[in-house]
Amino acid sequence: MKRAIIIVLDSLGIGASADAESYGDNGSNTLGHIADYCAEGMANNELRRGYLNIPNLQRWGLVAAANKSCGKELPTKQQINPINAYGYAREISKGKDTPSGHWEICGLPVPLQWGTFPNKDSCFPKKLMQTLIDEGKLNGTLGNKHASGTTILQEFGEEHIKSKMPICYTSADSVFQIAAHEDHFGLDRLYELCDIAKRLVEPFNIARVIARPFVGNSSANFERTANRRDLTTPPNGVTLLDHIQSVNGNVVSIGKISDIFAHKGVTHKFKGESNMSLVDQLLKQMDRFKDGLLFVNLVDFDSKYGHRRDVAGYAHALEQFDARIPEIEERIAGNDLVLITADHGCDPTWVGSDHTREHVPVLFVGNNIKQQYIGERSSFADMGQTIAKHLNLKNLAHGIACNL
Repeated sequence: MKRAIIIVLDSLGIGASADAESYGDNGSNTLGHIADYCAEGMANNELRRGYLNIPNLQRWGLVAAANKSCGKELPTKQQINPINAYGYAREISKGKDTPSGHWEICGLPVPLQWGTFPNKDSCFPKKLMQTLIDEGKLNGTLGNKHASGTTILQEFGEEHIKSKMPICYTSADSVFQIAAHEDHFGLDRLYELCDIAKRLVEPFNIARVIARPFVGNSSANFERTANRRDLTTPPNGVTLLDHIQSVNGNVVSIGKISDIFAHKGVTHKFKGESNMSLVDQLLKQMDRFKDGLLFVNLVDFDSKYGHRRDVAGYAHALEQFDARIPEIEERIAGNDLVLITADHGCDPTWVGSDHTREHVPVLFVGNNIKQQYIGERSSFADMGQTIAKHLNLKNLAHGIACNL
């Protein structure tokens, strides 16, 4: 079997989709607005200054794809023409959440609308929370609202340490999140509580329960750790991962990929604490696995910068990843196919702290891939179908393979 590599730049949307207005996201543009802020000097900090500087991603077609998607030229430090296949895709799954985006990339669009909790105080049903308290043997819970992961810790973290009551919160996505201190509450106890919560939220059609462990001793230094765990509803059909596993191929999960697919179709999994450690892990596994699929999600773009509306941080993270691309290129073998894409947007200039409904880049890289514009793809599933074709697998149920 040949080898394919998928690199998801989590939340790097490149312009509002045609249906973005129905999500309140008309005009959102994650990459475009980051580039604008950099050009205007509004995204400067001690780590980066001036125009967005991503020459390797430009060579791979990211800016060219974004220009096509949003219909204007993005301001960057220099103009560099792409050397491979580039385009963009629109999502046909409902919502703008992580599982749907990843599943559709792998050939399984999600036509149903995941359940969400209302954006109001005490957003969780009383019966749900009381059952969680009873079964989890808790004194009570904190939070019970829509919030970002950092502000909720600032608001309730110190009280949590004193009371030992976990912090429960959600967002516009289909999630039930529980934050707890690794030492004062305990990591194993947090995981056990999330197992209970996942069962309890099933009637509400909630896609994920996320364990959000943190450390620190005050609101000034609370920090979430890499021991996050996502309990995800399993895919409701066969994905690219299942097709590969069915022919005894390797499916190597790096980061949260295995959690997103509820561990279905995954043969090996590796973790990392940050974008850079995840890139390190990808390079290590590229040296080890020479066939099948290597699949990595670079989560910091979304969790550390998109949701926190940190434009300068997002720009710096893009420049950091861009600088690592030559290391990836050194490991691309003769018949490898590399895909760079995203699962949704999370425009750091947008109102609120939620994902945004956007197109995603579709960049195919390889020694045998010629420079071409592959257009607007009608579904993320075209990416999975293209990789299935590359790996000589049978066709997926959804998607049209790109002609590379």
